[in-house]
Amino acid sequence: MRGGHPAHEEGGTVAPERYGPATGGAARLPGPRRAAAAPPDGPDAPGTDAGDEAPGKGGKGRALTGIAAAAVTTCLAIVVAGQVADREDDAPAVRAAQQPAERTSEDSASRSDERPKPASPAPVKRQPAPTYEQLMTRQFPIDPKLAGPGDFEAVPGLDKAPGKGQKYRYRVDVEKGLGLDAKLFARAVQQTLNDKRSWAGQGAMTFERISSGKPDFVVTLASPGTTGTWCAKSGLDTTVDNVSCDSASTERVMINAFRWAQGSETFGPKAIHAYRQMLINHEVGHRLGHNHVTCRTPGALAPVMQQQTKSLEIDGIGCRPNPWVYPRS
Repeated sequence: MRGGHPAHEEGGTVAPERYGPATGGAARLPGPRRAAAAPPDGPDAPGTDAGDEAPGKGGKGRALTGIAAAAVTTCLAIVVAGQVADREDDAPAVRAAQQPAERTSEDSASRSDERPKPASPAPVKRQPAPTYEQLMTRQFPIDPKLAGPGDFEAVPGLDKAPGKGQKYRYRVDVEKGLGLDAKLFARAVQQTLNDKRSWAGQGAMTFERISSGKPDFVVTLASPGTTGTWCAKSGLDTTVDNVSCDSASTERVMINAFRWAQGSETFGPKAIHAYRQMLINHEVGHRLGHNHVTCRTPGALAPVMQQQTKSLEIDGIGCRPNPWVYPRS
């Protein structure tokens, strides 16, 4: 509406605008007339539907409807924007809460599907403990000039005499600090003395190892220095060839630890077991009252009471090493 006159927007051609004298308006301006745009024809033409507003009120109604629609749209936009904002505010927390689970799932899948499984370690096979026979064939390291403290320890335990005849009760002492197997030594003494090829072989005697009480003698494993000291008490010098002795003026049968551990050149390293048996039988033989005996037949087995540690050849007669009293038994 302009200047108080209604402008008809629906139906027919819009009349030219005139400023009549009744309004006291100015005269009509010169220039071409402008015609109002013709309304669209056809079914979409305004005012043809029953729901259209009455003439004269359509423009205003539609304006109000548009305003209301715009208001509703604006409200919806505000609500939607608020919901979006709420979602965006909550998204970091939600993502933070979800991330560990998602990462765990990814890591788990990565470990199980992509990474190769570590190989299981091969089971460690425990080597069986060496037997008595195996230990008796081994050499053990020791200094040939070792001088121990002179303190002894009795090997604990009791090995009863297995045979008949006169019983000899003996104890086994080992000098402290040797680093040698005391139980192995004690077992070797007992098994050697009671072997059928040894002093007990004819049934005249048997040997029993004790660790307490009064023994008939003490088989003692000692360092070369301590062996020399105890042998000197009976007038014997063992330092020249680093040998053993029966210290007859004392209770001790001295076994030189160097010879026990390393053997001798006469027997060699491959026969160290036999050498140790000879060493025990020879020195205990002295305690039993036997003196040195030499080989008289070339190539024969040397007598157990021959000084086989020093030499297997006496007076030009060479014999073979022998650890036994009765080697053919």
